[in-house]
Amino acid sequence: MDKQTLQAYDTDAAGFAKEWHEQAAPVDMYDLLRHHFKPGPTVDIGCGSGRDVAWLVANGYDAHGFDASESLLQHARATHPEIRFSFAALPDLAGVERGVYENVLCETVIMHLDPETLPDAVRSLLDLLRPGGTLYLSWRVTQHASQRDKTGRLYAAFNKQVVLDQLGAQHAILSDTEQTSVSSGKTVHRLIVRNTAAAAAINAGRTTREG
Repeated sequence: MDKQTLQAYDTDAAGFAKEWHEQAAPVDMYDLLRHHFKPGPTVDIGCGSGRDVAWLVANGYDAHGFDASESLLQHARATHPEIRFSFAALPDLAGVERGVYENVLCETVIMHLDPETLPDAVRSLLDLLRPGGTLYLSWRVTQHASQRDKTGRLYAAFNKQVVLDQLGAQHAILSDTEQTSVSSGKTVHRLIVRNTAAAAAINAGRTTREG
C-alpha cells in the first residue's frame, strides 16, 4: 500500500468511514456479487470500515475482512463486533491463506498501489481463490497521469492490460466493464474472474474416482 495513502486513512479513519456510510449503497456492485458469488468462505481485501463485509454477512456469506489500515480496522471492529477483521496489506497479503476462498472481493483498492506492484498484487488476489472460486476486482479509473486527492491518497493511472496480463489459462473472465459507480459517482472498472479450469480439473478427478 502507498505509504501516504495509508497515512491518510490512519489519520482520519472516522471521517472516511462516515463518508462511505453516508454514500448511496453500491447496489450495482451488490447485484453483481449476488449474481456471481457462490456460498462459501469469502474475503474482502481492503475492507475499510467494514460496510461491504457487513453486507456479505447479512446476505449469507461467511465473510472475513482484511485491511492495511489499523485505524480503519479498529473502526470496523467497533461498528461490527460480530464480524472478523484482520490486518493484511497488498501486494503480498502476508498472513492470508491461499487457495481457500470461494469469493474474493477487492473493491476500489488497487489504484492506491504503486503501479509497479500491481502485477504482484493481482497475482496475490488470484492465489486466494479455491478451485471454482470467483474474484471481483475493481478500481477507480484515473486518466493520463497518477494523481493525489486533497488528503494525499494516491489514484494511480494504469492500463487494464496490466491486470489482464496476470490471468492464467485457468482464469475465465465473467464480466469486464467500466461505468459510473452508483455509490461514489466515480468511473470504476469492474473485472470478475473465475478459476474455472481448476474446478474442471477437480471434477475430472472426482469422475475418475467414481468410475
